[in-house]
Amino acid sequence: MRGNLLEMARNRLEDVARGLRVIGERLSAGGEAPDWLTEPLADAFRRPEPALSLAALQVELDSLTGLETVKEQVRALVAFLEVQAERERHGLPEVATSQHLVFLGNPGTGKTTVARLLAQMYRATGLLKRGQLVEVDRAGLVGQYVGTTALKTDRVIKRALDGVLFIDEAYALSRGMERQDFGPEAIETLLKRMEDYRHRLVVIVAGYPRLMHEFLDSNPGLRSRFSREITFPDYSTNELLEITRTFARDNEYVLGDGTDAELRATLGGAARGERFGNARFARTLFEHALNAQALRLAHRLDGIDRAELMMLRGEDFAAAAAALGEEPLRVDARPAFWRRRR
Repeated sequence: MRGNLLEMARNRLEDVARGLRVIGERLSAGGEAPDWLTEPLADAFRRPEPALSLAALQVELDSLTGLETVKEQVRALVAFLEVQAERERHGLPEVATSQHLVFLGNPGTGKTTVARLLAQMYRATGLLKRGQLVEVDRAGLVGQYVGTTALKTDRVIKRALDGVLFIDEAYALSRGMERQDFGPEAIETLLKRMEDYRHRLVVIVAGYPRLMHEFLDSNPGLRSRFSREITFPDYSTNELLEITRTFARDNEYVLGDGTDAELRATLGGAARGERFGNARFARTLFEHALNAQALRLAHRLDGIDRAELMMLRGEDFAAAAAALGEEPLRVDARPAFWRRRR
């Protein structure tokens, strides 16, 4: 009997080894391993982020440009958890409230960054054991065939247990264009698991304000579970300028004379709305300015010094704006009615 069990175990290990060899050969040939395999493996071998203190996380939150109303609401959430934990230590009853959140805002307004910090804050307060952030969109939850969506959604939820599941553009789950759309199945599975794992999972859904309200109205269970909303406003021109300065400073670049005026003209003239990228637009502009600087310096690299390698000029940002199709808006060229409207 014992010999048969050992033989069965050896055969199973050989099957696993054979499967791994096949996957290795496929990857070596330029193919891709399926998500159901790579995602759990990535989670298994990913080193956990070091646990930061609540004070350190608060400093990081405060260092973010703008977002004052968002910061205030996050502080309120964390303060509530701290007080409830203290009440529990004194033998007082804990008030059970939902920590699931709706983040409303256009792209590039810091939603993912704040979600990451909030997940770690939940860990620091003891609400969550791991505090990892698992970020997905519709494609990460919805399958292509009958019966695959629930399995796919369950796999993602298991990866997020004891942490935060962040669903970007969540409204896409309820806006399928095909007759047989599996988005509602993902929503139903999500709602059930939120109840099953209510002490181990926090879900944050995010997206455009208008579309997210439609999403919350698409299923009766969504409104009851996502009772808290945090609105992320678009960045002002001054805030985008400060964000661009941060990009430069973090990458050891210096903004030379004339760059502020050029950046204000471009950032202030960019059309706001759902298509505006906010901080992403500022980053793209910065990266295109790096390309413009490279073209400007490439022909004389032999005699260039460190200071010039670090210097970005107004002409670099002007070239970046032109490459993006954003005509800088000069203050003295704006019609009076346009200035009053802004």
